[in-house]
Amino acid sequence: MDLFESYKSYTFARDLMDSGLYPYFNALETAQDTEVVINGQSTIMLGSNNYLGLTNDPRTKAAAIKAVEQFGTGCSGSRFLNGTLTLHQELEKELAEFFGKDAAMTFSTGYQSNLGIIQALSNRHTVIFMDNENHASLFDATRLAFAKNVSKFEHNNMEDLEERLVRAGEDTPKLIVTDGVFSMSGDIAKLPELVALKKKYNARLMVDDAHGVGMLGKNGSGTASHFGLTDEVDVIMTTFSKSLASLGGCMAANEDVIHYAMHNSRPFIFSASIPPANAAAALEALRIMKREPERVTNLMNIANYMRKQLLEANIPIVEGETAVIPIYTYEAERTLIIAKRLLENGVYVNPVLPPAVPDGMCLLRTSYTATHTRDQIDRAVATIKKVFSEN
Repeated sequence: MDLFESYKSYTFARDLMDSGLYPYFNALETAQDTEVVINGQSTIMLGSNNYLGLTNDPRTKAAAIKAVEQFGTGCSGSRFLNGTLTLHQELEKELAEFFGKDAAMTFSTGYQSNLGIIQALSNRHTVIFMDNENHASLFDATRLAFAKNVSKFEHNNMEDLEERLVRAGEDTPKLIVTDGVFSMSGDIAKLPELVALKKKYNARLMVDDAHGVGMLGKNGSGTASHFGLTDEVDVIMTTFSKSLASLGGCMAANEDVIHYAMHNSRPFIFSASIPPANAAAALEALRIMKREPERVTNLMNIANYMRKQLLEANIPIVEGETAVIPIYTYEAERTLIIAKRLLENGVYVNPVLPPAVPDGMCLLRTSYTATHTRDQIDRAVATIKKVFSEN
């Protein structure tokens, strides 16, 4: 049988297109911001991870342009060989200081960061303990790693995790991996309890803080800082594509761990390095975060205001305390209809369908930006209330 023949039977996306409910690949005609243009219409953006509003900031754009003028458009090689710039080293130094660690290393994307970290830090004796709501890149990373076993524990369920740690045995190398802020639910990891279990069972702890950075902690430095547990988290990962307004990712840890990973992480060694513009934009965004901590405060104030408005409008939400606010829509078809109607009325949200959520628990994932205005939020709430009342 021809390998490609079976692909013809994949009709899910085409069926959605034919029904007019296909929700993906809506092209923005303007820069990523609190309001964008989609299909020629001004649209309030409630589906971006541009948490601090820096992707269209003149300073991050100027830094990217300056880097291109100095270093060119690309590095034409891996960090391991000819692809290291002084700019990369400067960024890594400031990231390490920001996260309160000895050292840091950068990867070309956030997804690749997780692949590279877990592959490097695991061996055939390691058991990796994964919260079952961790990001997909973390699960894909375990497939690349030669770990002895991957043990998925129930979301934020410390009793389940402890039982699995006990079964692994005292002499087994153990790595606990969790999101800091979970991308779909907006939940925060139970970091104090995770640290306690880490210590009790002689494990190591990695936090994927892709969504926590810019949202929690001192100057937005993330979940470990939020709980005052920076020294107890062995590995902190984040991406540059959210609060850091660029593309790439990093790992911050003790110097010996970083040194080992730089010489043993295959995704790091065999990938071209971050282009100059991306590195410079991330570095400038990091510096702005440190200079303007009020952005983190503004973000959380906006999210809290939106949460209050949605509750008062009787919109069913997943309650929490972050800038990710999921709205329950329950059934898949209803979710797609509401997302379509919202977009037609000038509000962009992200529909979340199975298998990302269980059947009957579909969501609209909404997320917020420090530069959203009260007027934008009020208009968005009015539109959401209207569309929900009609559907």
